[in-house]
Amino acid sequence: MMCVETVARIRRAHFVQGHSIGRIVRDLKVSRNTVRRIVRSGATEVEYRRAMQPRPKLGSWTGPLDRLLSENASKAARERLTLVRLFEALRGEGYCGGYDAVRRYARAQQRVQGGSQTAAFVPLSFAPGEAYQFDWSQEIVVLDGVTTTVKVAHVRLCHSRMPFVRAYPRETQEMVFDAHERAFAFFRGACTRGIYDNMKTAVETVFIGRDRLFNRRFARMCSHYLVEPVACTPAAGWEKGQVENQVGVLRERLFKPRLRFKTYAEMNAWLLDQCVVHARAHAHPEDRTQTVWQMFEAERAHLVAYAGPFDGFHALPAAVSKTCLVRFDNNKYSVAAAAVGRPVEVHAYAERIVIRQDGHIVGEHVRCFRRGRTVYDPWHYVPVLARKPGALRNGAPFQSWVLPGALGRVRQKLAGVDDGDRQMVDILNAVLSDGLVTVEAACADALAGGVFSSDVILNTLARRRQPPAPVSIITPDALALRHAPLADCARYDQLRSLAHGAD
Repeated sequence: MMCVETVARIRRAHFVQGHSIGRIVRDLKVSRNTVRRIVRSGATEVEYRRAMQPRPKLGSWTGPLDRLLSENASKAARERLTLVRLFEALRGEGYCGGYDAVRRYARAQQRVQGGSQTAAFVPLSFAPGEAYQFDWSQEIVVLDGVTTTVKVAHVRLCHSRMPFVRAYPRETQEMVFDAHERAFAFFRGACTRGIYDNMKTAVETVFIGRDRLFNRRFARMCSHYLVEPVACTPAAGWEKGQVENQVGVLRERLFKPRLRFKTYAEMNAWLLDQCVVHARAHAHPEDRTQTVWQMFEAERAHLVAYAGPFDGFHALPAAVSKTCLVRFDNNKYSVAAAAVGRPVEVHAYAERIVIRQDGHIVGEHVRCFRRGRTVYDPWHYVPVLARKPGALRNGAPFQSWVLPGALGRVRQKLAGVDDGDRQMVDILNAVLSDGLVTVEAACADALAGGVFSSDVILNTLARRRQPPAPVSIITPDALALRHAPLADCARYDQLRSLAHGAD
């Protein structure tokens, strides 16, 4: 293609300076046909297009390549080969040309058949408080010195574009509940609609069209926050394009280079701060005169009022072993000894595990996301020690058990006594009835007196127990005395004199 400057010089030389075509050819060193075409057409730009593209090596292989392309297009989307694989297949048949020729030919054929037309979309507009979009992304960070793959929950308000992100170890349902609770608490409200993809933690069945059967617990969460859930068409991520865009933008801005934190709590606190910094620093895409944060503050007044935290747990039935352990998510958690022999229900939250039996809590632990771990609460096993006090010394739940203050010092002193385990078990059982603070105070008094026997400590506890207050009886008005009795000690002297007279 001839440059625009040369075309302009030819036109000025002919039309302004009056030079002939022959002189222009000699002065500018261009062909006569080119000068003549520019002068006669009046065009300001000349583009040369080759009518026939020669393919010295691919020319005789277009037939086999067309066959490979046709066979590949007829396959299912997941089974289709890339152009590199098709090129390798063609090389296997004897083709000795390069990959670029194959790629250009395949692209040209797709354009002719209309298979590579760029999809067109309609821009969307949302009113304040109308909708938010939710999605997950997968990122790689360094937690406590270990390279870890984390799942990041993304929430985006569609009107103000305000982002919210939080990292989790999993994409399970309790994590979805926790992400919504923390996002709505941060936004100080929710939108009337929530736009999701068809994730299994929310959608159980996809029907024809827009109908969905939402998970029962997920539907309860949406009802709690007064949100109408809307699921996108399968494989149509553009229906929640804002949050899809947020995933890419925040991945570049927040997760590169790799984040390094000690715990999830530290990382999530930093991510929340960065969301605010990002919103304050970037202009709104539709109103460039305001930042995302300013638009968000204006949208807050239109949000549905924050309804408080939703009890977002994932419930599973479980059995209790004879060692007072419940298995959940490839880990074991201890429960109270009284729960052995009957089924329990495990309520899994994002950061803790609550175990219930007949509506009562029999165990509560910080959730462990590693595999093959056993989490003990030594107080669950204290009633068992009444029958087996020797287990206090070698029992797995009591290894590295740090007792507070005076109670711990009493245990150290009783370790050198013959029946020290049994005495310590008696003191620990008193904690279940009198409370840890009271027992520790009794232990401190005993140590101050130079003794540490369980009899002394239990005696102190017995003396500290307050007797029940007597029941006060209100005297009716009809039984009240009208004349208060007067003390008359002389009457006793009269009785004495009568007694002597009788003698």
